Amino acid sequence: MGHIIYLDHAATTRTAPEVAEAMLPYFTEYYGNPSSIYSMGGAAKRAVMEAREEIAATLGAKTNEIYFTGGGSEADNWALVATAEAYAGKGKHIITSKIEHHAILHTCAYLEKRGYEVSYLDVGENGIVDPEDVRRAIRPDTILVSVMFANNEIGTVQPVREIGAVAREHGILFHTDAVQAYAHIPVNVDDMNIDMLSASGHKCNGPKGIGFLYIRTGIKTRSFLHGGQQERGRRAGTENVPGIVGLGKAVRLAFANMEEHAKKERKLRDYLIQRIGEEIPYCRLNGDRERRLGNNVNFSFRFVEGESLLIMLDMKGICASSGSACTSGSLDPSHVLLAIGLPHETAHGSLRLTVGPENTMEEMDQVVEALKEIVGKLRAMSPLYEDFMKKQK
Repeated sequence: MGHIIYLDHAATTRTAPEVAEAMLPYFTEYYGNPSSIYSMGGAAKRAVMEAREEIAATLGAKTNEIYFTGGGSEADNWALVATAEAYAGKGKHIITSKIEHHAILHTCAYLEKRGYEVSYLDVGENGIVDPEDVRRAIRPDTILVSVMFANNEIGTVQPVREIGAVAREHGILFHTDAVQAYAHIPVNVDDMNIDMLSASGHKCNGPKGIGFLYIRTGIKTRSFLHGGQQERGRRAGTENVPGIVGLGKAVRLAFANMEEHAKKERKLRDYLIQRIGEEIPYCRLNGDRERRLGNNVNFSFRFVEGESLLIMLDMKGICASSGSACTSGSLDPSHVLLAIGLPHETAHGSLRLTVGPENTMEEMDQVVEALKEIVGKLRAMSPLYEDFMKKQK
């Protein structure tokens, strides 16, 4: 296999070698159950606590407010379902947005089947939720607002602090899915009025299958998994000690290098956006130009089918996506792109490129040249493009 240019960091990231090294002893040497009382179990318990402390410090949270999960989707499910059940006596109305990850949207659909009402907020063409729309959607029976920190497809960063302030003003809990944002941009739960926050390890060079949910002290949520007393009785099951250790190490590395990595990623992102926008006609940048994640580039190309574009990029050793990895098998256009007002045919021609700190400017040049060639070939085969060009003459 030749050189691979990996530009799908929003889907997953490479587990850092230092992370894998930190995890290994907890598979083979310190493999005791953290709930046991002998010394080997105590070593595992201490490792879990150290990771919990590490993560809490990055959020300005208390150590006992961090609960480990099997990933971001589980954390999202827990935040919505357990909160809905705990506060059902107060009301059964939830507010979210139309561009949430499917871990939120499908969980909301699940709750709707069980008698809850959900308001799905529109977004502007830049993909940003208006805090005043949140305010207008609040009812006496509203119990939870859940709006993602940053969108996984178009990279828009939401006004989380302002949305949280609106929720707090009305005595309503605020949850944010921060899977794409955590360990990439600074987050402080107190300053940003966040009551619950979901994150995942494999988005920041940690292992897959591990994440966490931050739950502010005093919030009444039900147990999500029933059984033992792990995670202070809220999530049963023996802890994934190697995964937790790996997550803690990944977080430590990410925050130590956040500023340096963000600066490099923004430079690569802006270069890609400029060259694609200037050199490939009839394309559209999706998401807000400024208020977006530092590594996110999302374009729609008219008269091009996204799946063909991805296949031809893959043949050139370039890994990209058309949107969320969780919906890569779907033939439907992205719900996010439809929500920002793109017509179906344009949304079908979308491409998401998400850079990482290991990518280079030379790779960006190769990607742009490959895109120019591929888009040209695909348009040459499109009768719609042919008709369009005839009308331009």
